[in-house]
Parts: sequence; C-alpha cells; structure tokens
Amino acid sequence: MQNKIIAKQKLLNSAGHLANPGYALQPFFEYSRKDIKASIWRIKEWDYYAILNPEYGCSFTIADLGYSALLSAVFFDFKQKRCVKKTKILWFTFGKMGLPCNSLTGNVSYQDQEWSLSFERFPTHRIIKASVLYFDKELPFEAEFHVQDLQDDSMVIATPWFKKPKAFYYNQKVNCMPTKGFVSIGNQVHTFSETNTFAVLDWGRGVWTYKNTWFWSSASGLVQGKRFGFNFGYGFGDTSKATENMLFYEGVAHKLNQVSFEMDPNDVMKPWVFTSPDHRVHLTLTPLLDRKDDTNFIIIKNLGDQVFGHFNGTVVLDDSTTLQVENLLGFAERITNHY
Repeated sequence: MQNKIIAKQKLLNSAGHLANPGYALQPFFEYSRKDIKASIWRIKEWDYYAILNPEYGCSFTIADLGYSALLSAVFFDFKQKRCVKKTKILWFTFGKMGLPCNSLTGNVSYQDQEWSLSFERFPTHRIIKASVLYFDKELPFEAEFHVQDLQDDSMVIATPWFKKPKAFYYNQKVNCMPTKGFVSIGNQVHTFSETNTFAVLDWGRGVWTYKNTWFWSSASGLVQGKRFGFNFGYGFGDTSKATENMLFYEGVAHKLNQVSFEMDPNDVMKPWVFTSPDHRVHLTLTPLLDRKDDTNFIIIKNLGDQVFGHFNGTVVLDDSTTLQVENLLGFAERITNHY
C-alpha cells in the first residue's frame, strides 16, 4: 500500500535511514547532507530542467555526484530531428557545487572561461541562464528561460534500496510549468512562447548504489486547452511504499500505482507502449529523435537512450474522467548508470 506523506518531517532518522518512505504532493521531506551516514562518495545531488515546445527544446543539468560533477546543455530541433549536446565533467566536488537542500529556495551556478550555467529561484518563477562558448560547430550558445512556478501538485518520492538501509532516492518532479525565453546558436535565435512551451524539473538528492538501470517518461502540454502532464518511472529500489507514477491535470495530481513500459530494446525508435494494470493508462509514444547517452569515463558511465516524440492514447483521472491525449510532446528513457 502506498504511503502518502501529508506533513513536514525529517527525511532521515538518526541512523541515516529513511524515516518514513512514501510519496507526497509537495516537498514535505526535510533533507540535509549532515544527516547522511553513508560515504560521501555515494551522495548524488542534481537539478535537471527539460523545456519543450512543438518545434524546439532544451535541457540543462547541474549535478554533484560526489567524486565528480556534471554540467550539460542540450538543444533539440524537432523539425530537423536533431540534437546538440555539450557536457563538462568536474572531479572530486563532494558537495562543493552547493546544490540547495530543497527545491523551493536557493540557487546554483557554475562559471569558467567557456561555461556559465545558473538556476535561480524566486517566489513565483525560476530563471535559467546558460552560455557555452563552443557549442554547435564551434558556434557560441546562449539561453535564458523564465519558468513560471504555479505552486501545483508535484511528484515527491522517498524510497530506499533493498538491503542497503543507508541508500535512498529522494526526488521531486514538477511538470507543466509555462515557460518563455530564447536560445541563440551563433546568429540564429529561437524564441520560446509560454503559450506552448512547458518545463519539467527533475530535482533529486540521495545516496545511490554504484550501478542502476531506470525507466523514466514525462510529458507536459495542453489537452483540450487544459494543462496536462504525467510522470512515469521505475527500475531500482524498494517501491513497496510508493511509486513515482502520477497524472497532472490543471495543477492537480492524480496518483497511479504501477505503469509498465513496453519497448524494443534493439530499436528504441519503434513505438513505446505505456499501460497500467488498472487500465487507467494506455499511451503510445511515437519517437521523433533519440538523444543517445554514451558518457563513459570508465568508473563513471551513463549509457542509454532518451527518446522524444508524441504521445497518443487515453488516461483516466481519479474521478473516472477519461482524457483523450493527442500528439502530446514528451520523452521516455532507459538509462544504465555507473557512478
């Protein structure tokens, strides 16, 4: 049975174990690196934003993985079915990136001669700024996005690993945030309007085991003129107290239990099918492009595929309302990491 958290509480107990595994609709868990009893080599913290509209998209990552840190900026051109990615690795950061202890306050940034990337948090919005000196064909990349924070329900989960009591996964996904901004690559400028551009935030903190494989799918957009999105995922840890599967309709979460991913592991560009045992989800993802991840630094690996495309099918809300989903842009991924 899934355990719903409805009040603020400490994430970890005095032994460094999850005090109360479960899920919430707001970030009620109180996280602090000081409460962790595991090795600092195993602490993983990240902020990831994906910003998409029907023509273009961007994603940005600032992650502190303990003995390394990762910065990434990705530009997607859905019309041309191509993407450009730049990544920077730093070593032996062990929390020096200064990622905040909650998603509601605090900023994070990095800057050097070639890179500048910042996520700023304000009461009603977030600002993402990025600059990469050598991006596509050595052309410079600039981006700025203003992301509305509407105080919607979100997916918040805290789950442990089997037989690893000091390992835990604490994660928040915020969908359907209207966003405006621009991207420039050289002299070419792409404008993003908040009428059809939405962001999702993947905010994570935890202690991870060395090797894991996960599945994650997310979409945010409009269904019959109303804001709609979802978060599906599974693959590691003990999810007996909570799964991370939710629908979001006009800012209200509709909790699901299990959602399965059916895909061809030998050809990720074939359709992916998503279903649930209670028949509340039946969606098909028709891929447009694959952002293949082949990061391999021997001891640090991130290998897999993040496939972007259009979702079609039906979902059922908590009140039994059936929504017809048509050409909703989103993504699904299967990733194996070693870090």
